[in-house]
Amino acid sequence: MYAVCLRYARSPSDAADILQEGFVKVFTKLGQFQFQGSFEGWIRRIMVNTALRTYQRQRFDHESSGYERLPEHPVEPDALSSLSEAELLRLIARLPDGYRVVFNLVAIEGFSHAEAAEMLNIQESTSRSQLTKARRWLVEQLEKIQMR
Repeated sequence: MYAVCLRYARSPSDAADILQEGFVKVFTKLGQFQFQGSFEGWIRRIMVNTALRTYQRQRFDHESSGYERLPEHPVEPDALSSLSEAELLRLIARLPDGYRVVFNLVAIEGFSHAEAAEMLNIQESTSRSQLTKARRWLVEQLEKIQMR
């Protein structure tokens, strides 16, 4: 569950705080688990929701990163194959907050844009835009790695 929290957090210490807060919620709501799905999935959902609430408390209203006008370029498969999982997670962790949260929800957790928008209290089009910008930023970083 720490890995889930780490994907949403800005730092390892923030992830540890989210994990602790999430497990407190797990233990206080344990009686509400209805055995209708996996226990791990139930805990994961609590961790994601806890991370989202933390993000919303810390969110900047007008986050700008300067990556809004990145050109779209194809990335050679070699760039991805040369990255370890840890390196890829470090790249994702460097995404600006809004991009990272939407990327985690949609691309990694598998939520739809409508679901992500509802969770984050944003428009569905904003979710789509944030994901596009996150992907462009990641492509740029992968191209830099490939050039090395």
